[in-house]
Amino acid sequence: MDFGRLITAMVTPFHNDLTIDWEQTGRLIDYLIEEQKSDSLVVSGTTGESPTLTDEEKVQLFQFAVKHARGRARIIAGTGSNNTAHSIHLTQEAEAAGVDGILLVVPYYNKPSQEGMYQHFKAIASATKLPVMLYNVPSRTVSSMSVDTTLRLANDVPNIVSTKECVSIDQMAEIAAKAPEHFKVYSGDDITTLPGLSVGIYGIVSVASHVIGSEMKLMIEAFVQGRNQDALVLNNKLSPVFKGLFNCPHPVPNPVAVKHALNLQGVAVGGVRLPLVQATEQEQEFIKQLLDSNRT
Repeated sequence: MDFGRLITAMVTPFHNDLTIDWEQTGRLIDYLIEEQKSDSLVVSGTTGESPTLTDEEKVQLFQFAVKHARGRARIIAGTGSNNTAHSIHLTQEAEAAGVDGILLVVPYYNKPSQEGMYQHFKAIASATKLPVMLYNVPSRTVSSMSVDTTLRLANDVPNIVSTKECVSIDQMAEIAAKAPEHFKVYSGDDITTLPGLSVGIYGIVSVASHVIGSEMKLMIEAFVQGRNQDALVLNNKLSPVFKGLFNCPHPVPNPVAVKHALNLQGVAVGGVRLPLVQATEQEQEFIKQLLDSNRT
């Protein structure tokens, strides 16, 4: 399974009462596929506010996204948690909903050993026929999966086919260099898209692609086609947005900034659920200026 090079970790649109806005979810899916050129969409990932979605909402999102995308983009379901049995259950629900793949985050809070991580991911992957993308994001989970554990899973479990890495360029490069041929490495940090491609990663699981996805796609294509200078020019243009959506002008939790950016662009996705809160007036003005600057 090839998830493509540009994957958007999709936000979840909400009404004013913070229930899921299904009409706007459909519009967002169309917009990300048709205008922002996403190859795949992650539904119910962290950017989709998975910690505050119920299992019922997650399954409804999986079903809706599959039906609405109609094969125009692959749907990857975020089903990972720090509870192996629960992750297996939700993964099987996602498979029944018809999704194309699964995203499984390193277990958070309970801090498993490397052997525990290996057994966790192996157990979930063995319970489904779907291709699995691992997700290593130590800034959120505290625990970090090692290169050796990632490579062990890539070699031992046939349907573990990729990893999303929010780690150092060095770690991504080492995994890419040593992994079996079928196994693909994705960055989970927009700012490392082009540097990551230069050391062997395959693509990006992106937040910024909500608002600059078409330009990111051009950058990736330029690099893949050997037009390195064109890719560098685009990277330099897009870097302020990569950085600004997480620092506006100080760190803000994802997806607060990107939701506000979408609303400013006329793509209504509503607010965020507690414990997240809306962008402050200062942050809102920063985001507006960031988008305006990128258009010039």
